[in-house]
Amino acid sequence: MHTMTMQNSITMFAIVLALGALVTMPRGGQSIGVCYGRLGDNLPQPSTVISLYKSKNINGMRLYDPYDVALQALKGSNIELILDVPNDKLQSLASDASAASTWVQNNIKAYSSDVKFKYIAVGNEVIPGDSAQYVLPAMQNIQNALTSAGLQNQIKVSTAVSTVVLGTSYPPSSGSFSSAALSSLGSIINFLSSNGSPLLANVYPYFSYIDNTGSIDLKYALFTSPGTVVTDGSLQYQNLFDAIVDSLYSALEKAGGSNVGIVISESGWPSAGGNAATIDNAQTYNQNLINHVGKGTPKKPGAIEAFIFEMFNENQKSPEVEKHFGLFNSDGTPVYSINF
Repeated sequence: MHTMTMQNSITMFAIVLALGALVTMPRGGQSIGVCYGRLGDNLPQPSTVISLYKSKNINGMRLYDPYDVALQALKGSNIELILDVPNDKLQSLASDASAASTWVQNNIKAYSSDVKFKYIAVGNEVIPGDSAQYVLPAMQNIQNALTSAGLQNQIKVSTAVSTVVLGTSYPPSSGSFSSAALSSLGSIINFLSSNGSPLLANVYPYFSYIDNTGSIDLKYALFTSPGTVVTDGSLQYQNLFDAIVDSLYSALEKAGGSNVGIVISESGWPSAGGNAATIDNAQTYNQNLINHVGKGTPKKPGAIEAFIFEMFNENQKSPEVEKHFGLFNSDGTPVYSINF
């Protein structure tokens, strides 16, 4: 990760004005957070960013590594945090319990009296794959370190998966994990179930749509279908987001995780750089996601915890479309307006 350049007071003022125009956070059962990625060489300082979260009552953040400057700035903010164990740390934390203990002491315990850690994401989108074997032992070592630190009741340990873990996703009731994913996920689901932890899932109707434009209508992906698109037994689906989430719930049930919840650890739509990546579509998707999360899905009604990807456009990501998921440009001006 790259250290951010300091912005002057004029830029800070512009950011505050921009954010003020863009968001007022909802009050209610649903929880909307925003992912704070830092793969840009032109982004505001973490203290500035976190002041914006606080000033607009954005009540959740995902931080992809234990960046001490951001953690310091989060002190006293009351922002609920998903903190990632970066993928390149998984092997060492899996093989060495003392390394996991040190990681928890330095990055969690040192801040836990002032920072609201809620979830630790042990790896992001590593299942299935070469590093998948390290996820569960790293989770277990982190869990044991949290218990030793007396934090096991306030922080839940999980991992973040993409929908590539699904071998079958249609119809939602037939959702099941692929055999490649299940070889790692099976015992992870048992861990989540026994610890009362949710599965973290990165859910992108955008990518499902662009990979299947012949069979998926854009309105279904953007929450703008006027009526039911998919009927699955007694359940009716009007948007692709619900169908994907319920496919994951069906897969969890088949894998013995019927009591495991799902937190949407990323979801968003790009405003440029790819097929159907327009400002109008990005605004429509994220606005409708915000409006929708309080309702839940046909299979699981009730509030959903979700994190929008993401706060800023990040100019050091690739491919090009990955640079354009932000609600904000790097100078803090809104890419488009959102009404909460």
